[in-house]
Amino acid sequence: MTRSTSLLVASLLSVACWPALAQTVTPLHGQSQQTIQADMSACQSQASSYANPSSSSSSAPGGQRLRGAAAGAAAGAAAGQIRSNDYDRIGDEAQQEYRQERAKEGAAAGVVVGGSRQRQERREGRRADQQNAANASSVYSTCMQQRGYQVSP
Repeated sequence: MTRSTSLLVASLLSVACWPALAQTVTPLHGQSQQTIQADMSACQSQASSYANPSSSSSSAPGGQRLRGAAAGAAAGAAAGQIRSNDYDRIGDEAQQEYRQERAKEGAAAGVVVGGSRQRQERREGRRADQQNAANASSVYSTCMQQRGYQVSP
């Protein structure tokens, strides 16, 4: 294989490895192999920088359940403390048990709320990733068309 052919194969493989850009590119003006490679590389670079300007969706949301449990436990304990003060005639041990039960209930509710938020953030992240991939594909196609190529899916 000649050097230019191997470079073309390598560039085509790099395009095929990126699903957003897996498209057929046909030169319309008899561009050389080096020009095709340079144009593809430039357009890939442009598309990838557009798709990942500083992707906020790549920071994975995590710990929502734990944070929800902690917040719920704190809220439950606070509510239990306030309500247990209404029962001054009950012993300290019973009041402590009451507060602990309220904290457990609050933690359980917090886990549910935190999990729901985490799932919602993941769905939003996937939607953003899909939109970024579609945008990158569009930028790549437009770039190649402006350089004199026919781009087919």
